[in-house]
Parts: sequence; structure tokens; C-alpha cells
Amino acid sequence: MNTLRDRTKLFALRVIKLYIALPRNELARLLARQVVRSGTSPGAHCREAFRARSNAELISKLETALQELDETIYWLELLIESGIVRRQRLELLIAEANELIAIIVTSVKTVKRRRR
Repeated sequence: MNTLRDRTKLFALRVIKLYIALPRNELARLLARQVVRSGTSPGAHCREAFRARSNAELISKLETALQELDETIYWLELLIESGIVRRQRLELLIAEANELIAIIVTSVKTVKRRRR
């Protein structure tokens, strides 16, 4: 199984490929830029988390990654609901975002439990 670091990087690459494949109209590009910003950020935050100097810093980085993943799902939903992309095209990407959220939530809970 891929590590969280690997999975978030692969997620970012999938988001980048989505950006490249989207239509070239103004609205699609506007939403796509938002998806790229939020969708590539969790990988960077998880990478930073692995170099954290304290549990508090680790939790902070992971929670930021969670926020970015949730934001990414929001932008993906807008791409679908605006009719720019068919739901089927993004279902696996949204599912992966939700799986990453579940993994990170579990990790944060574990670290918090250990701190007590």
C-alpha cells in the first residue's frame, strides 16, 4: 500500500492531469486553477508534517491538508454541478480525496491520543 506521502503526491498529479484535460473556456479555467491550488497542497502539507518538530506542528500540518482536501472536493463538485465535467469523470478523484481525508483524520486522532 502506498504511504500517505505517495498517495497525496499521486492525487496532486491526477489533479494536474484533470487541469490539462479541462475545456479552455474562462469558467472551466477559473475553477480548474482553484482545484490545482487546493488539490496539490495536501501533498506539500503532508510532506511538511513528516518533518514536524513537534506533535503540535504535525497536527497543524495534517489539519491544513484536511482543509485543502475538503476544499478540493468543493471545487470538483462545482465542476460537476456547473456541467463542465461529467460526474463519472471525477468520481474516483472525489473518492480518493475522501479516503485521504479518512486516513488523515485517523492519523490526527492517533497523535492527539498519544499526547494525552
